[in-house]
Amino acid sequence: MGRKIIVVTAAYGNDRIKALGGQSAVLPFIAAAGADGVEIRRELFSEEELNHLPRLATEIEQQKLLACYSAPEPLFERDGKLNPRIGALLQEAQTLNALWLKLSLGHFSHSAALEPLRAILANTGMALVVENDQTDCGQLAPMQRFKAACQVLKLPVTLTFDMGNWLWVGESPEEAAHLLAPAVSYIHVKAAEPHHHHYRAVPPDNAPARWLALLNDLPGDAPRGIEFPLEGRDLTAVTRHYVNLLREE
Repeated sequence: MGRKIIVVTAAYGNDRIKALGGQSAVLPFIAAAGADGVEIRRELFSEEELNHLPRLATEIEQQKLLACYSAPEPLFERDGKLNPRIGALLQEAQTLNALWLKLSLGHFSHSAALEPLRAILANTGMALVVENDQTDCGQLAPMQRFKAACQVLKLPVTLTFDMGNWLWVGESPEEAAHLLAPAVSYIHVKAAEPHHHHYRAVPPDNAPARWLALLNDLPGDAPRGIEFPLEGRDLTAVTRHYVNLLREE
């Protein structure tokens, strides 16, 4: 089937997800659209939904989808120490039968702070991917230092490359791709356009072809995640259009 396409549930919008009754409601759209997997977002759960992760894991499996899990948490706290919730978040990802847990970097300071992560990852058997977010911590310099530290320590941690977030933090996506590509295992695809004093994510076929050139600079076998708005009356048709677009490009 070629490269894998993942649909991020947040692409449907928080309000739409709530109106539909939660993230499980969009699984049939994603499956019918021919996607390979779904990225479940922790921030879209209610407390009650968090208590029913095994049920969601079963629903994902019934739709024959792969699962990824994203939590809006940093790997490192403001004091430079490892987030004490990492173990619990990895366990949640494991309950979902997720391929990996995705976090932002946070305040990474030095490689010694990484060492405790080795045992935590070994205990859960889960993979961890770290994304460039829309804060100063997601700029190129700290992401480069983190990538280098993981290589030196031979830690099994890779990167999620969010194509649009580099613009939010004033960095060149092309330079970031050139320097980080070997460590990238997952790509969040989105185009971005100026909006007031920031940017906003837009579907790639409504934007200049910069996004397509950028994809060519990143690993061709890295799964591609749809994280731009998916809107319309027929969510299956809209999703299928972009799944096909990203699979072909």
